[in-house]
Amino acid sequence: MCYPILYYVFYTWELKEEAEDRGQWRSKLTDKRNGPVMLQVVTSRSCRQLVKLLPSLTAQTLTVPKACTSTMSGDKFNLPERYVGSEKSVWVEYIQLALEHSPLNLGQGFPDFAAPEYVTKGLAEVTTGDNVLLNQYTRGFGHPRLVNALSRLYSKLIGRQIDPLSEVIVTSGAYQALFNTIMGHTSPGDEVIIIEPFFDCYYPMVKAAGGVPRFIPLRPKKTSGSISSGDWVLDKDELTGLFNAKTKAIILNTPHNPLGKVFTRQELEVIADLCKKWNVLCIADEVYEWLVYKPYKHIRIATLPDMWDRTVTIGSAGKTFSVTGWKIGWAYGPAHLLKNLQTVHQNCVYTCSTPLQEAVARGFELELQRLGKPECYFESLPQELLSKRDFMAKFLSEVGMVPTIPEGGYFMIADWTSLAGRVRLEEETDKNKDYRFTKWMTKNVKLQGIPPSAFYGSEHANLGENYVRYCFIKVRLVPSPSINVVPALDWIRFLALKDVFLEMERSSPLAGIVGNTS
Repeated sequence: MCYPILYYVFYTWELKEEAEDRGQWRSKLTDKRNGPVMLQVVTSRSCRQLVKLLPSLTAQTLTVPKACTSTMSGDKFNLPERYVGSEKSVWVEYIQLALEHSPLNLGQGFPDFAAPEYVTKGLAEVTTGDNVLLNQYTRGFGHPRLVNALSRLYSKLIGRQIDPLSEVIVTSGAYQALFNTIMGHTSPGDEVIIIEPFFDCYYPMVKAAGGVPRFIPLRPKKTSGSISSGDWVLDKDELTGLFNAKTKAIILNTPHNPLGKVFTRQELEVIADLCKKWNVLCIADEVYEWLVYKPYKHIRIATLPDMWDRTVTIGSAGKTFSVTGWKIGWAYGPAHLLKNLQTVHQNCVYTCSTPLQEAVARGFELELQRLGKPECYFESLPQELLSKRDFMAKFLSEVGMVPTIPEGGYFMIADWTSLAGRVRLEEETDKNKDYRFTKWMTKNVKLQGIPPSAFYGSEHANLGENYVRYCFIKVRLVPSPSINVVPALDWIRFLALKDVFLEMERSSPLAGIVGNTS
């Protein structure tokens, strides 16, 4: 059964059509690029299982794209209200921009270097090995070998025994783990607190579930001199004022994207105390858990007193092993919370790639043997990224920007406004200045970053306008004696520096390949 396609169809377009109790249906879709696509025949019982997740639809609702037939017209087939306002995607827009202008792409969050050999060779061995069943369906909530490896790892890190079968679920990337969690725990009218800037899928997921997003921004304590991601803080009184009887959840991202902030124990205790006071779920997005730079330490909020029972924690193989294209993620937490994720999961994708899960499991089994040792990939990767982080901060500073030095992750934001007199923002038409700046730079300087206002709600989008986000997990982004980092006001030499980086990117084995954004 083609669950992802069915779920997408059901959840996107609405066409009411009677379904017999034991009837079947077919729907023929036409894709302009790929020609006809035939959905598999499914029973009406399966249809109803999918529909139960959608409060605005009925068990007889069958959905078909508007483009399928010329007889379907009018407002009846407009985008459902739950997705109105979510049509625009910064990733779709900027991937297309990169394809058109071929810039040095420091916008998207993916490595351009090889993953650990034991991980990629492990996948090859799985797919070509004697155990042919490893190329077939596996357990829906997670491949047994992988959930056991995750249980062993996080039991050690959390300090309690985690049941691999009821307290761990494997998903199609951390993205789907977020989807399962938000859809599984949000009812219409529930309020969900989102810390800004945020990974941009949080808002549309909460809205699609019928939830009410409540935004609170991290604000910098200073805007000049040496700035750390730790200087971006929440206002305690403002945060306290958001919690009320309607609050269902708060989404916490640490280490943080895009700031690189690693929340301190004191900051986490404030959030934890409010969660306990108001009986609120904490959705802990910890996909960058291993990318923390010394002396900072990642503290898992689930380890705080009485927080295990109210926390769902999300992780990513893509971030852990530098294989973002594999799209394997997971969530762990108490069984009574994970049950809701399982319900969404079994009526959505149902199961994930068996060989990919097997390869990730083998990778974890190896790393568990050397956890905490210098040769452990979780230890060596942040050490390798440290020089890239520092080099990016140096050259951004010397061209006149004011970078925020991240404590974790592989993104860096920088205040670009000192360069405003040297760019022609009037040539771009976007509402927000950071969109105009990043687009102008992509087209004219051939250097692409991402506009951070995309990571704010509309009320606070102006807080991101003076910044640009760059990614520094790139193999060629390292200091070189052949590069003279330019003075702040020497724009001509900045362009020359850009050319050097372009040449570096051309020599990368993945030059020209557009990757995942998450």
